[in-house]
Amino acid sequence: MSNLSDLVILFASTLLAATIFPAQSEMVLAGLHFAGDYPKWLLLIVATTGNVLGSVINWLLGRYLIHFQDKKWFPIKGRMMNKATAMYQKYGVWTLLLAWTPFIGDPLTLVAGIFRTNIWIFLILVTIGKAGRYALLLTIL
Repeated sequence: MSNLSDLVILFASTLLAATIFPAQSEMVLAGLHFAGDYPKWLLLIVATTGNVLGSVINWLLGRYLIHFQDKKWFPIKGRMMNKATAMYQKYGVWTLLLAWTPFIGDPLTLVAGIFRTNIWIFLILVTIGKAGRYALLLTIL
């Protein structure tokens, strides 16, 4: 039925897509869906888990490594950081429901770490948003 290496690739692509690396997790998810050998629920769980863990990496960067923000390797640059900080300060933890969105989602998860958002609240809100996104994508496919 399923090939474990395919699921590992899906997990890795969704994890990387939530961090600094450009990855097209939607394409991998769609490809595995159209291969037809995987139940939607399994694809949803693997994709969501990888993407949420990628966001946790950003949260950890914000919480513990923000003093490196001026370094070249730091994943979120000034303008996006300022935009995400302003949004987070205005709307609070609820912005984490938008962690799935392109461009602003990754900085929001980093800012949540900077503001020391409770990890359980972070996980719940980020998971709702990211699972919802992948569930919608799988429904549309």
